[in-house]
Amino acid sequence: MIIISIEAIKCITKAIEYYTDMGRFTVAAKHHMTIAEIYETELADIEKAMQHYEQAADFLEEKNQIANKCMLSVAKYAAQLEQYEKAIGIYEQVGEASLASPLMKYSAKEYYFCAALLHTCVDVLNAQHAIKKTLLEKLEEQDVDGFTDAVKEYDSISRLDSWYTNILLRIKKTISENPDLC
Repeated sequence: MIIISIEAIKCITKAIEYYTDMGRFTVAAKHHMTIAEIYETELADIEKAMQHYEQAADFLEEKNQIANKCMLSVAKYAAQLEQYEKAIGIYEQVGEASLASPLMKYSAKEYYFCAALLHTCVDVLNAQHAIKKTLLEKLEEQDVDGFTDAVKEYDSISRLDSWYTNILLRIKKTISENPDLC
């Protein structure tokens, strides 16, 4: 199956070159997305998946919702690889673009919340400008139980998926292991 996937990637890459030469960037972008999905699901190489999602977004217009979707995948994987600054920049950029769209403005809150959580992974001082007051108070007090309760409270209002849970557990671990950071 891996050999088939690698051969498929080679063929799709040739198609990308062909469509790029023709100036058909939207089709080339869709092919980059297909390659990214192969790397995600079949080859488990999220770094290469990130590269192809970024290339797809580059071929699409900046304010295009599909480009934003690609960049959100890049941000998710960047955070998993602990490339927090990159992920933060993407979440904030997509959040800003979402605010400009009447249909997407309600999603902006989620993207800014992701950025805020990642700010906390980098530095608590960055987080003070980005995360909700309740979570910060618990961080500053080094109150692991209070932090956990605040997360549970937020989860009861808006369900947290596995990505959020993973990032929040890293923050909780940081509080427990490095109380001087807060």
